[in-house]
Amino acid sequence: MPTKLITFAVALIAGVGALLWWASAPSRTAGHSMTPPDTSEIAAGDAIVAVSVPAELTEKEKMGERAFNAICADCHGTNAAGQNGVAPPLVHKIYEPGHHGEEAFQRAVANGVQSHHWTFGNMPAIEGLTGSDVGTIVAYVRALQRENGIQ
Repeated sequence: MPTKLITFAVALIAGVGALLWWASAPSRTAGHSMTPPDTSEIAAGDAIVAVSVPAELTEKEKMGERAFNAICADCHGTNAAGQNGVAPPLVHKIYEPGHHGEEAFQRAVANGVQSHHWTFGNMPAIEGLTGSDVGTIVAYVRALQRENGIQ
């Protein structure tokens, strides 16, 4: 009997300790600690961030630029600078590779995205793009991000 009681007490203490550790750890909700910029002083439809464009792009990045301009720029703005009141900039630390990998972009295009970082509303799924198309767009966005110090 005492062995069972000791085992139970050890398990209980370990469980309470794990619960306390989990509750005191930083938020595990990816990205929610990243605060988007205040856009209240930016006119509706204007770019949210200033974007420096790379002097040269690879062939894949050029293909991504063409696809981005044809499909994504209407919402995410020229050079992925965002449009206030419409859609966020993709040249922003929130979308850095370590936080939003290529798979996040693939899922966003395929399934849409519920608004969680910005207050522009949900992004709908985008029809007609293949995974390869999205890959070239991501390559272009990553080139813009690198040029602007986001890695």
